[in-house]
Amino acid sequence: MLAFVIRRLMQALIVMLTVAFIAFMLFQYVGDPVNNLMGQDATAEQRALMRAELGLDKPFIVQFGHFIGNAVQGEFGISLRQGRKVSTLIAERFPATLELATVAAVIGLALGVPLGVYAALRRGKFMSQLVMTGSLLGVSLPNFLIGILLILVFSVLLKWLPSFGRGDVVQIGAMSFGLLTWDGIKHLLLPAFTLALFPMALVLRLVRSEMLEVLRTDYIKFARARGLPDRTVYFGHALKNTLVPVITIAGLQLGGIIAFAIITETVFQWPGMGLLFIQAVQFADIPVMAAYLCLIALIFVVINLAVDLLYFAVDPRLRIERSGGH
Repeated sequence: MLAFVIRRLMQALIVMLTVAFIAFMLFQYVGDPVNNLMGQDATAEQRALMRAELGLDKPFIVQFGHFIGNAVQGEFGISLRQGRKVSTLIAERFPATLELATVAAVIGLALGVPLGVYAALRRGKFMSQLVMTGSLLGVSLPNFLIGILLILVFSVLLKWLPSFGRGDVVQIGAMSFGLLTWDGIKHLLLPAFTLALFPMALVLRLVRSEMLEVLRTDYIKFARARGLPDRTVYFGHALKNTLVPVITIAGLQLGGIIAFAIITETVFQWPGMGLLFIQAVQFADIPVMAAYLCLIALIFVVINLAVDLLYFAVDPRLRIERSGGH
């Protein structure tokens, strides 16, 4: 187990160094930070002084080493667009994205797993077919279209929910929570459901497929032959063995929700990292873009490691195989 964790950590380190190198190359080949900071009217002497202050006159490997050292400390320089530290901007925006992604993931799993089980157990029934048709729409329709349709129905026509912003939040330490206020919850519902629809449909279809596959196995037939009630067979045996691939998809989708919340945050003007990244791209704000890239890569690496460790808790066959290998 320890060797497995160490090997995964080494792989994660290689991935993070690769992503950091790509982010560092943004500074080298996308725009000129000196020109962005000082403008066109600066003299050659002023530009040379600024370049020396930023360390851009040093060799490539030295610059990359400084970049890695600063990134480990969470420092990515000053935003070219806002003139503030990138770490401060990320710290301000990250709670909004984390809250949106967490609620979306909970909605996706809370609806996707039971609906997938229902569609498998009621295969061929009208309601099951209706659920599968809805999941196909959830997988096919783009996020921005779903968001616009939800705004049209619930904000414009029914006037039940607000269409943009985060609403009132409660500040607890460095984190802000909209879920602790009624206004924040109302602002959160539409973007969270928009972001949750694709992973919910994906989990639903995966659970149904795996459930149907597990129900055809010999040990399920043996459990039925022993006279076990359907509830025990379905939820005590079949569903537990269905969850192994679901953990993989759910883990990757959580990282994907955080990384690809850009469109949803733009549609609903949600003040998170996705909206900050879009604004950075429009302005060619390289420090913000590099910080976003490194942070998202770190999130994916941590989630993948957690998913690998969860396999050992859910599927005992993996522990047996690894023990046999040693």
